[in-house]
Amino acid sequence: MIHPLIEKFQAAGQGQVFAFFGQLSPDAQKSLLAEAAEIDLEEVARLSRTLLAPGASAGVDLEGLAPAPYERRPEHGGDAAAWARAKAAGEAALRTGRVAAFTVAGGQGTRLGYDGPKGTFRVTPVRQKPLFQVFAEKILAAGRRYGRPLHWFIMTSHANHVATEAFFADNGWFGLDRSRVHFFRQGRMPAVDFAGKILLETPGAIALSPDGHGGSLRALERSGALDLMQREGVDTLSYFQIDNPLVRCVDPAFIGWHVLGRSGMSSKMVPKAYPEEKVGVFCVQGGKTVVFEYSDLPMAFQREVDATGQLRFLAGSIAIHVLDREFVRKMAAGGDGVTMPFHRADKKIPTVDAAGAPVKPAKPNGVKFEMFVFDALPFALNPVVIETLRADDFSPVKNAEGLDSPKTCRDDQLRQFTRWLNANGAAVSADATGLPAVAFEVSPLFGYDEDSFADAWRTRSPAPVVSEGLYLA
Repeated sequence: MIHPLIEKFQAAGQGQVFAFFGQLSPDAQKSLLAEAAEIDLEEVARLSRTLLAPGASAGVDLEGLAPAPYERRPEHGGDAAAWARAKAAGEAALRTGRVAAFTVAGGQGTRLGYDGPKGTFRVTPVRQKPLFQVFAEKILAAGRRYGRPLHWFIMTSHANHVATEAFFADNGWFGLDRSRVHFFRQGRMPAVDFAGKILLETPGAIALSPDGHGGSLRALERSGALDLMQREGVDTLSYFQIDNPLVRCVDPAFIGWHVLGRSGMSSKMVPKAYPEEKVGVFCVQGGKTVVFEYSDLPMAFQREVDATGQLRFLAGSIAIHVLDREFVRKMAAGGDGVTMPFHRADKKIPTVDAAGAPVKPAKPNGVKFEMFVFDALPFALNPVVIETLRADDFSPVKNAEGLDSPKTCRDDQLRQFTRWLNANGAAVSADATGLPAVAFEVSPLFGYDEDSFADAWRTRSPAPVVSEGLYLA
């Protein structure tokens, strides 16, 4: 008797997934059936029609594209009183327990030459704390500052879920209340060939890959996290990605702009450092706020300047957002014209031939589907974009060397610590770029942003002399 799931795949024209089923052990058969059960065959068919059909990859629509408005920082001409009101509103939301942190942490450290979940990669200048610890201490310190411990939701992947949970357990949850740290797995999508047929990675395994950071919204719903938030009175999520230790993951001003704006989704921008910088750009099109990937924006647009000589498409997206809980629920549910789009990525996908022998393609042989979280913006009520300073919020660790590497991130942390100290009366010498002559470190438990650091520095007696290896804890 044929298993009902196999019949379902055969009826959908995807019977090749079970081509070697009879040759598998009972355990391998069970594993393959479990993978197949993850797949929404109707979704795969729809994506094949819309993204793989001839003409589906038509050119990007640039009609009516304009730069998105954003709230400028006070030092760049923004309304200082409005920023003060936003900060007060954000602090009130934190004191009443409305805010939770949300980290997208499904990545491995492959590009860093590191074997393990990226969140376990060590990044700080002196103590070499891992990324997870940096964020844990920021969240712990913010909870203490505002008198309400925060929940922390962490999206892992199938590849690193077990290792991530074990890492937290081995490190005593970094001082956090274990009941307030919540792990859940990211969804997966099958890879398909150019005809839309689902590919096998091995005779007993489907070629599955994470569904992109945009998949985090439906993963929150499917995991039960949104219901937990509702029970706990949390309606505001501070979203950030695992590779950026500089991020102010609990930023009261940002939260306040979101709350006061009654926004479904709010975002931070940094002015692009140069026209060709590889970041998405906040734009408006058809009355909706959108993010255009740099690869989709023609060079003429990227280099266009306004009457003052400033880049016209200036607002770079750095993957820092605040989300309303019920907006996330709406996006996860879909329907009624509210659907997160998938994007096509042609890839070289290891697979098997008709005899089950492994195939390592020399050129792209198939397609992976993924979603981007910023694609939720056009559906958000009252989207808010605020300016932030790159030096205070953005120094990701992506590459082993060069740009966005452990070295550049370490140096940016040192520059930030130096600015905080000098702003509070210390005299730390630094070079023309702001990099100090000695390496030292500020624990987030001492100060996790300029305000908390200033408060701690004023009350510390006697003030320490900054020296090589100093650790302010």
